[in-house]
Amino acid sequence: AMLRSLGSLLCLWALRLPLPPAGTVAATRGLDVASYRERVRAMFYHAYEHYLESAFPYDELRPLTCDGQDTWGSFSLTLIDALDTLLILGNVSEFQRVVTVLQEGVDFDIDVNASVFETNIRVVGGLLSAHLLSKKAGVEVEAGWPCSGPLLRMAEEAARKLLPAFQTPTGMPYGTVNLLHGVNTGETPVTCTAGIGTFIVEFATLSHLTGDPVFEDVARKALKALWKNRSDIGLVGNHIDVLTAKWVAQDAGIGAGVDSYFEYLVKGAILLQDEELMSMFLEYNKAIKNYTKFDDWYLWVQMYKGTVSMPVFQSLEAYWPGLQSLIGDIDNAMRTFLNYYTVWKQFGGLPEFYNIPQGYTVDKREGYPLRPELIESAMYLYRATRDPTLLELGRDAVESIEKISKVDCGFATIKDLRDHRLDNRMESFFLAETVKYLYLLFDPDNFIHNDGSVFDVVITPYGECVLNAGGYVFNTEAHPIDPAALHCCRKRKEEQWEVEDLMREFYSLKKTKKFTLKRASNHGEGESAKTPEDASSEKGGEKRNSKKSSHSLLSCPSQSFNSKLAVLGQVFLDNS
Repeated sequence: AMLRSLGSLLCLWALRLPLPPAGTVAATRGLDVASYRERVRAMFYHAYEHYLESAFPYDELRPLTCDGQDTWGSFSLTLIDALDTLLILGNVSEFQRVVTVLQEGVDFDIDVNASVFETNIRVVGGLLSAHLLSKKAGVEVEAGWPCSGPLLRMAEEAARKLLPAFQTPTGMPYGTVNLLHGVNTGETPVTCTAGIGTFIVEFATLSHLTGDPVFEDVARKALKALWKNRSDIGLVGNHIDVLTAKWVAQDAGIGAGVDSYFEYLVKGAILLQDEELMSMFLEYNKAIKNYTKFDDWYLWVQMYKGTVSMPVFQSLEAYWPGLQSLIGDIDNAMRTFLNYYTVWKQFGGLPEFYNIPQGYTVDKREGYPLRPELIESAMYLYRATRDPTLLELGRDAVESIEKISKVDCGFATIKDLRDHRLDNRMESFFLAETVKYLYLLFDPDNFIHNDGSVFDVVITPYGECVLNAGGYVFNTEAHPIDPAALHCCRKRKEEQWEVEDLMREFYSLKKTKKFTLKRASNHGEGESAKTPEDASSEKGGEKRNSKKSSHSLLSCPSQSFNSKLAVLGQVFLDNS
């Protein structure tokens, strides 16, 4: 079963409609992709180096005063959030240094009230991603990796601090927990929908790597509680009482307070090959189209009646076209994306709220804190379509952020897009998400975009397994999770599998083909840098674990899904 799941994940990336080379379509609009990629790299280091100089070990940089502040719990949060971005940019030496710094300096046994949601997506997600990328970054991993390791233990420790929040009659978690004492007496039981339904990616990954099912169990129970409490017309509200399951805020939409719940149903389905999660999302999607969609915009409606309550577009909703691409709904995704892009071009960024009928910002919601969501959607859609309009959004984002937001000590939140006043904050997601998605938009050959033809074989206590084959699932903070890793640490004998089975499938499919085993190409600092693993292989002539062939050789076995899921945005029906 695990072999079939891995095979389907790999082939979902490998099978796609023929697309013109990225450089070809970019050239048709005169956009220099390589130049913008290097400008994004420079943006990252301008922000990152000033965080290290002026703000570390605080959570975030205050770029106008060149100092730091703790925001989400005193975790050196920007350093954790930026870690996997370092590797995507090719900086293996700094990745290795930061891993050591985090092991020595981060302590979760502190008397701090922390957001359960934010700690999960930023800290647990960031540490899990960095753990799974450690070997690729040349970190000397311990025996048993990826089923053990210091970053995995840190992620598990952080997640265990969150578990008391889930001890409610409904299984839906409190929004805040004290990392030393658990849930405070008198803590409000009202939590937003996203704060309940955004755990399955990180917590299922933790359960699969550690063998402890408690994390996935609580995440699933919370998801199902929301599903159980949807309205008769199939919608969920914005905030709910986790003790009584009574909806406190009954506005239904795809934006703030709800957004990543829908995102995690889709990404959880992809990560876990879980039909139930996808079925839940598809039912929600029908209700969302029926009641909230108007002319390719999505409004806010009353969850029980479906009547419009707020005719506004929120910048957080800009993730939706990217999510649509994951289920293959490309046409609708592009139409909605183009609506959102017109707002960007009107202001040079996305205001937090935009009144659709009036075509202008909403009072006290005119700011743009350098959010990534529209860029995220552009990255996904560009992988699916190669439409040069998506590169143009990336270009506009680079130009706007540099012109409006760049200051001597980093990049500042834009307090008001109308007059470009700035605020003294640089959120950690700027380095975790915004810069990362921009870079991946302009770097079509990045290892993150691997189509499954390159992979690594690693030895675990439970046998051999395949990693780094592509199909990465980004959590809602843009931390990539390797789905193949979830099959490396199975402790039940009947679920163990061996890479020899995979190789036998390779050779049985294409007996007449000759296979050339080559070391995988890697991306380092600049165009030609190599990871330490490359160098050691070249010097010592060791047995190489990275394998590459000129063709994608995995078949897609029949799945129980009516439509197979594809990160690249294409849908492959069972009879295709």
